[in-house]
Amino acid sequence: MIMIDNLIDPEFQSQVQDKIDNLTKPKGSLGYLETLAGQICMIQHTLSPTLKNPCNILFAADHGILAQGVSVSPKEVTWQQSYHFLEGGAGISFLCHQHGFRLMVVDAGIDHDMDYSSGIIDMKVRKGTRDFSIESAMTPDEFNLCLQRGAECVNRVHADGCNVISFGEMGCGNTSASSIWMSLLAGIPLAQCIGAGAGLDSKGVSHKLEVLTGAVQKFKAGNKAHSIKDILCYFGGLEMAMAVGAMLRAAELRMVILVDGFIMTNCMLAASKLDPNVLQYAVFGHQGDESGHKMLLEYLHAKPLLNLGLRLGEGSGAVCAYPIVESAVRMINEMDSFRKASVTKYF
Repeated sequence: MIMIDNLIDPEFQSQVQDKIDNLTKPKGSLGYLETLAGQICMIQHTLSPTLKNPCNILFAADHGILAQGVSVSPKEVTWQQSYHFLEGGAGISFLCHQHGFRLMVVDAGIDHDMDYSSGIIDMKVRKGTRDFSIESAMTPDEFNLCLQRGAECVNRVHADGCNVISFGEMGCGNTSASSIWMSLLAGIPLAQCIGAGAGLDSKGVSHKLEVLTGAVQKFKAGNKAHSIKDILCYFGGLEMAMAVGAMLRAAELRMVILVDGFIMTNCMLAASKLDPNVLQYAVFGHQGDESGHKMLLEYLHAKPLLNLGLRLGEGSGAVCAYPIVESAVRMINEMDSFRKASVTKYF
């Protein structure tokens, strides 16, 4: 049972704010860096926070809905890219190298016989989800196993000293699953949640909307009351469910969680429906270029650090934003107070 601490502590929050306000600068002049530093202090419950051994865990899996022509990417890209990540030539690879992140690639449900001697972590639940236009993508047991294995991945890196973590994904068709999660969990019309994914043209987007609308109508037939887990099981991806479990466990361990783009923001949305306290541990790395991401961030009252038009996934936007998080921590640790610097407080 995941038990995430509520970070609301007015007395300690006052101490944090007092330290920030008495650094050698006009009050509030470092803007969102001050907010971010305060959040990290609250997460770690210290006035001198640290960022140690950052890690990006990338979950990979295939989606049965791909059979309905909702993506331009062929299924084999999932397993091919999973090897490529660890070979060092992918987008997330250079960003992890640049910013000192460990990259862990996890097979959550790739529809391929993988060679795990490559360094890919075997957490496979099944070879891809079922086609949710026909039946539920996962069973409740498969979904719960994903949550457990996602948490296990976090346990591994936490045991190695990691206290700041990001998550990424690889899975052709996962924008379809994410769009439905967004619509059903946030109450936003499906048409506003659907985008081009890996590069659909307008005709392809229309077809995607038609397929997903039909799937949702079938799910809702009979007016049966559905739980949050029912929605996540029926439409989710194995890699997405694993990321949800990982986010919940990271928050339970009081880790800073860097949230990536459209798919990982939907995973944070899902995690928040299971335990709202998880949002207190989330730092949203960027606003992506996928249709619906801005709307979803607004729904979550989230302030992304970057807006670079990214839509790669993989954890790329979260890792790219890491230097800003590091600057916030350096601010509170390395700036002098007015008293220590013998500078007159000038505001």
